[in-house]
Amino acid sequence: MDRLPKELNILEIERKWQKEWEEMGIYRFGWADSARPVFSVDTPPPYTSGEFHMGLVLNWTYFDIVARYKRMRGYNVFFPQGWDCHGLPIEVEVEKKHGIKKTDVPPDKFRKLCMEHVTKYIDMMKADIIRLGESIDWSTEYRTMNPDYWRRTQLSYILLHEKGFMYRGMHPVNWCPRCETAIADAEVVYDKRDSQLYYIKFKLEEGGFLTVATTRPELIPACVVVAVNPEDERYRAHVGKRIHVPTTDRTVEIVADAMVDPEFGTGVVMICTYGDKADVKTVVKLGLPAIMCIDEKGKMTKNAGKYVGMEAETAKKAIIADLKKEGLLEKAVPLSQEVSTCWRCRTPIEILEREQWFMKTRVLTDEVEKNALEITWFPDFMKHRLIDWAKSLEWDWVISRQRVFGTPIPAWYCKKCSHILIAKPDWVPIDPRIEKPKIDKCPACGSTEGFKPETDVFDTWMDSSITCAVHAGWPDREDWRRLFPASMHPSGVDIIRTWAYYLMVRHLALFNEKPYRSCLINGMVLGTDGREMHKSLGNYVASQEVLQKYGADATRQWAAAGGATGSDIPFRWQDVEYGWRFLIKLWNASGFVSSMLKDYNPSESKEMDLQLLDKWILSKAEKLTQTVTDAFEKCHFNIAAEETRNFMWHVFCDCYIEAVKDRLYKPEVYGEEKRKAAQYTLYTVLFRVLQLLAPIAPHVTEEIYQRLFAEAKRHKSIHLSPWPAVDAKLLDKNAEEDGDVVMALITEIRKDKAERHKPLNAPIKKLTLYAGSKDVAKALMNGKEDIAGTVKASFCEILLKKGEGREVKPCGVRFVAEY
Repeated sequence: MDRLPKELNILEIERKWQKEWEEMGIYRFGWADSARPVFSVDTPPPYTSGEFHMGLVLNWTYFDIVARYKRMRGYNVFFPQGWDCHGLPIEVEVEKKHGIKKTDVPPDKFRKLCMEHVTKYIDMMKADIIRLGESIDWSTEYRTMNPDYWRRTQLSYILLHEKGFMYRGMHPVNWCPRCETAIADAEVVYDKRDSQLYYIKFKLEEGGFLTVATTRPELIPACVVVAVNPEDERYRAHVGKRIHVPTTDRTVEIVADAMVDPEFGTGVVMICTYGDKADVKTVVKLGLPAIMCIDEKGKMTKNAGKYVGMEAETAKKAIIADLKKEGLLEKAVPLSQEVSTCWRCRTPIEILEREQWFMKTRVLTDEVEKNALEITWFPDFMKHRLIDWAKSLEWDWVISRQRVFGTPIPAWYCKKCSHILIAKPDWVPIDPRIEKPKIDKCPACGSTEGFKPETDVFDTWMDSSITCAVHAGWPDREDWRRLFPASMHPSGVDIIRTWAYYLMVRHLALFNEKPYRSCLINGMVLGTDGREMHKSLGNYVASQEVLQKYGADATRQWAAAGGATGSDIPFRWQDVEYGWRFLIKLWNASGFVSSMLKDYNPSESKEMDLQLLDKWILSKAEKLTQTVTDAFEKCHFNIAAEETRNFMWHVFCDCYIEAVKDRLYKPEVYGEEKRKAAQYTLYTVLFRVLQLLAPIAPHVTEEIYQRLFAEAKRHKSIHLSPWPAVDAKLLDKNAEEDGDVVMALITEIRKDKAERHKPLNAPIKKLTLYAGSKDVAKALMNGKEDIAGTVKASFCEILLKKGEGREVKPCGVRFVAEY
């Protein structure tokens, strides 16, 4: 048994164990191990943004705690790690960095720039994940931009196409004119913006006007009907009549539609193709024609007449000016409204009708609900977020993107008959943009003229929505279902509607099976101002700054103890500092224990002469084990962290260690057997605390374990030691109650000394204790030696009667101390 150094150099300890854990290979999944039950984590492949921010620290701490706990519970833990490489943000970053647009250079060159960018960021983020102390099996590492992962994504698409889930067609889609790509509903975010509500006169064909209120005059050229509420008596007589569309030479019909809000504006609205989803619904319901007046770049089309070629915002101003000239603009009033924007660049989206690839997802909504209810959620109410999202979807998932850096869609189109040719499973991975299909003639028309390639790529969620199967080894390992469904899927509250949902629909469609058995949700990290932490808000703290100042174990304590699972967690420096101070307390206490155990042999099986306070702390340690085990099983990390820290700091250190020091220092007074009982208790309880704390603070617990316990316990690592089972024989209600009386008395005597401005080691000539009852007197008698030794009482008298003096609450003991 080594003595601990006096100083705790936590950063050095963390670097040391991060290196040694990997060299020891203690986190490798045992593929050949069929004895232990398997626990698999559907580790998120983090988006390669380059920075491992505090939100990721929170998420990764959560599921690493689970992985470490399950490993100690005897599971063969599969803890993989991948990288989500594709996606719009990478292209935007590369464009910004090199001062180009993706269309300015050949696609292969732009893709190469993206790959270089991603590789650099992966290296940075991997270092941060290791720095946090994640117990990942790095032999499982993968990148979604590599051809082998393409193969899996493309194969899943081919199989789903064969099953009828994939289709191509004209459909309204959310479109970002800045990024020039379609985006899914889940990628639309809503921003509060100030706007104007314009009141515009539309001339009735029979004479007179109806005033339409709109925030988007630039869409007037795309107006296909004017609508009023059927219950609105003001306009009932006009239903079925025709009305002129300003700035055009067209008339449209006035229709009645219950979706019109009579209280908004004038109660008269124009239905365009397309201003919003309400327009889409009405156009479909009434079978109206589509007039697209805005293109993919956000410019006006020829359908906009004289405004063709203008940016949409410029066209709005021009149309307003023309309406004023014609006397058709009644007024404009300020309006604050929620605007649908692109999740990446925050540009307002347009709804355009475009030919895209879709996956049928709405047909799976009932199955999503059924399986979501069968899954264990931490916390439980989060399942409703997934269910509500699934039920709210009005469109299928648009899976094609007009980008360069992404997994290619393995399809071609016959140049003669436009037949869609989908790659065969044994063709992938394949890039249709540079590779021809492995057949010479069209299977539909027999033409040998050749094929046009599909140039779109998959939505990046097409890559990451098959992780549960890919992690398990699909489609290459015959035993992949050993790891599928994943035991746990960790997710942020903000991506339930994307990752948790897309995983669900893809695996249900592919395998008719849920992808994960449980779902662990983390909330958002808040800055000191109470808002979500973000660089743009000035409330941002970089994870590297926190880790460098206080280390990983203190930072992980902040994440674990910050709040209930699923709730938003405020970042406060004082919380991390408290974690750091706790580590120092643990280190110092362990150092004291090691100094007291230099002649202790833990292999001795001799029965100990346990004293009251020994039984008291041992019983409390078993109850703590019960509490912490239950907390980890329920993913209540805050309870596990707080209960363990409070026990270690206030029960073990402040109470027990202080109470047995005299017994440890003076075996000639108390006897060697009672000293050995204290040594046994120190050894047993400290090891228990280290085990309970190990999933949360892995580095410091490993260091103390290796120095004090490894020789006797013989586990390669504390993280491979078996999780402690509660020993019912050590649970002792009477010892706890009697010990509580003794500790309450010692605490009150110390307070008495402090109030008298006496040092804690000031001797008491005579200590008179008035027990008041036989039970209390018995407790005091059992703890008399430790009481006297701790408070330095030369003579201690216990009287079975009520007396005067200072009261000890709540046990009712009174004492008189004569100094």
